[in-house]
Amino acid sequence: MFDKLDDLVLRYEEIMNLLSEPDVAADTRRFRELMKEQSDLAPIVNAYKEYKKCRQDIDDSLAMLEEENDEEMREMVKEELSASRKRMEELERELKILLLPKDPNDDKNVIVEIRAGAGGDEAALFAAEVYRMYVHYAESRGWKVETMEMEDTGIGGMKSVNFMVTGQGAYSVLKYESGVHRVQRVPATESGGRIHTSTVTVAVMPEAEEVDIEINEKDIRIDVMRASGNGGQCVNTTDSAVRLTHYPTGIVIYSQTEKSQLQNKEKAFALLRTKLYDLELQKKQAEESAARLSQIGTGDRSEKIRTYNFPQGRVTDHRINLTLYKLDKILDGDLQEILDALMAADQAAKLANMNEAEY
Repeated sequence: MFDKLDDLVLRYEEIMNLLSEPDVAADTRRFRELMKEQSDLAPIVNAYKEYKKCRQDIDDSLAMLEEENDEEMREMVKEELSASRKRMEELERELKILLLPKDPNDDKNVIVEIRAGAGGDEAALFAAEVYRMYVHYAESRGWKVETMEMEDTGIGGMKSVNFMVTGQGAYSVLKYESGVHRVQRVPATESGGRIHTSTVTVAVMPEAEEVDIEINEKDIRIDVMRASGNGGQCVNTTDSAVRLTHYPTGIVIYSQTEKSQLQNKEKAFALLRTKLYDLELQKKQAEESAARLSQIGTGDRSEKIRTYNFPQGRVTDHRINLTLYKLDKILDGDLQEILDALMAADQAAKLANMNEAEY
């Protein structure tokens, strides 16, 4: 590990020198790539520098203990030695986490797809609540949310909704939300007061750029039509809605959220690229099943990951056996405690695998 850290420090210093060269500064693309690499390496280099300082402090304290006869001074040195050893252990664990292989999609924006599952109208109503939960969470992080495709029920529910979340590291955080979300509550339409169980499925996909996925125009049919729904000025009076049909996969994208046909077409293609890219990722993860099983949040999309129980006011994440009794706050977007716990569990599993590989 330390040989690798020494190499990374050398690379960091090399990048810092390169960034000061006029030729590099003039090359916008290369300058941006080097800045990104420098930003990724900085936390590792800073932690390693602090680790080496702690190690030096420990050596100095041990030398002082051998030479020092004053008991009061020895006690003070022992306290400093204990603090340095504790901090060095923390930094060693931190460095191991920082050196874990990084998901290349972590820095990307995401497209989230929510679909009502079992439960009819109740599932659609819960899908709308889950959508609002993510919107509120994204807003609390300062991220931008843009609805791309939506099919509502007319009574406040959503059969399905696709939306983009734009923000630094959005995928690294929200990727843990993919799976089946279950709700247990008494529906407003239930006269007998019986608790019903409904489900929605959530898929979190990294936004795909044109360089990530290539789409053959011959594989697509493009249809334009008038938008449906409540409408409004110009919305359903012109052929602004766009439907894409991708023949090889059967994926159909319908976009009507914008007034402009061009804007709807751009949104539809962005969503299609992301779905095709996600299919490739799912295929790759299936091939690497052993690695996938050791990670939180990249498992089967049909896996039940969380239950929202209204009578008890609790939310339980089944992957890490975490139960919180603050359902109202969570549905209002207070997701950070759950997401932090999932990230910590994911890192712990990866560290355990890395340690097993070493022995």
